[in-house]
Amino acid sequence: MTGVSWTSWPSREALTRTPRLPARTVLSLLIWALVAAGLLWAALSDSRSGPATLPVALAVMACYVPVARGYHRFTREHRLWPALALLLLLAGLALVAYGAGTTALATALWCASTVLAMARLPLRAAVAAASLTLACFAVLARGGWMTTLLTGAGLCLGGYVIRLDAEASGSARRLLVHERAARAAEAERAALDERSRIAREIHDVLAHSLSAQMVHLEAARLLIEREPSGAFRDQVLERVVSARSMARVGLTETRQALSALRGEMTPVEDFLRDLVSTGTVELGVEGPRRPLSAGASQAVRRVAQEAVTNARKHAPGAHVRIRLEYLPDTVSLEVRDSGGGAPDAELMTGGPGYGLTGMRERAEILGGTLEAGPSEEGFVVSLRVPA
Repeated sequence: MTGVSWTSWPSREALTRTPRLPARTVLSLLIWALVAAGLLWAALSDSRSGPATLPVALAVMACYVPVARGYHRFTREHRLWPALALLLLLAGLALVAYGAGTTALATALWCASTVLAMARLPLRAAVAAASLTLACFAVLARGGWMTTLLTGAGLCLGGYVIRLDAEASGSARRLLVHERAARAAEAERAALDERSRIAREIHDVLAHSLSAQMVHLEAARLLIEREPSGAFRDQVLERVVSARSMARVGLTETRQALSALRGEMTPVEDFLRDLVSTGTVELGVEGPRRPLSAGASQAVRRVAQEAVTNARKHAPGAHVRIRLEYLPDTVSLEVRDSGGGAPDAELMTGGPGYGLTGMRERAEILGGTLEAGPSEEGFVVSLRVPA
C-alpha cells in the first residue's frame, strides 16, 4: 500500500451514490425500516431498559439520520474536519444510547461509525477514527477481549471492502463517461468528415458551374454593349446584367453554405456587420456573445439577409434596424424597417414570400419560431431559435 493511499480520499465517483430504480429504493427503505424496528425492539427488551428508554432511542435514531447525511455530504466534498466532527457526533449518540440502557442500539451505532470511517475517509484518518469508536466499544461492551478483537477486525475489514467496491464502481462509471465522450467525439468527427465530403462535391459541381456562368454572362454583356443601342438591345442587356448579379449572389451564398458544412463560418456579428455596411441599416447586439450551433447561425444569417433584401425591395429608402440578442437558451433576431416606397400588397397581408416561408420552416425544424408582418411603422421580422 503506497503512502498516497494512506492520505488520499476515495474518488468523488466512489463517494457519490448512484441513481437507483424505484423498486430498489423502496426495498432499501423497507430494509432500513426493519433494521430500525429491530433496534427499537432490542432496546426495549434490554434488561437495563427503563421508562425513558423508548424516547431516548427514538431521539437518537432521529438525530442519526441527518448527522449521517451530513457526514456523507462532507466526505463527498472531501472536507476532512467537518466529516470527522460528525463522525465523533455519531459516536457520541452511541454513548447517549448506552447511557440510557439501549446497549443494542449503542453497539449498532459504534459498528456503523467504524464501517463509515473505513469506507469514506482517507485511510490514515479512517484508522484513527475507527480505533476511537472501537475503543469505546471495547471498554463499554460486555464481552471477552477475543470477541471484541475479532468484531473490530471484522468491522474494519468490512468497511475496507465496501471502500474497494465503491472505488471499483466509481472507476467503472468514469470509464463509461470517457467511453461515451469518445464515442460522441468519434460521431462528431464522422459527421464533420461527411459534411466536408458533401462540401467538396458541391464546390466541384455547383460553385464551378456558377463561376463559369458568371464568366459567360460577363462575356455576353461585353458583346451586347458593342451592338447599336436600341430597345431590344437594352432589354437583353438588362436581363444579362440581372442574371449575372443573381449568379454572383448565388455563388456567395453557396460559399457560405460550404463554410457552414465545413464548420468554418465567421461569427454571426461579423456577417451582420458586412450586411449593414451598405445602405441605411443599423445593427445592435445585446447579451453576452457566444458561439452558436451551425443550424442556429445559418438561420440567423439567412433570415437577416432575406429580411434586409425584402426591406430594400418593398420599402425603398426605409431605415432598417437589426437587433441580435443572446438569451440564456436562445438567440433572438429582429429586423424592423421604417416603411417607405410602395410595399407589396401580399407582403402586408401576411405573405412574406417564399424566402421567409422557407426561413419559417428552417426555424421550426430547429425548434424555434419566426414571425413576420406589418408593424406600426413598416414591417418586422422576428426570429427566435434555441442556441
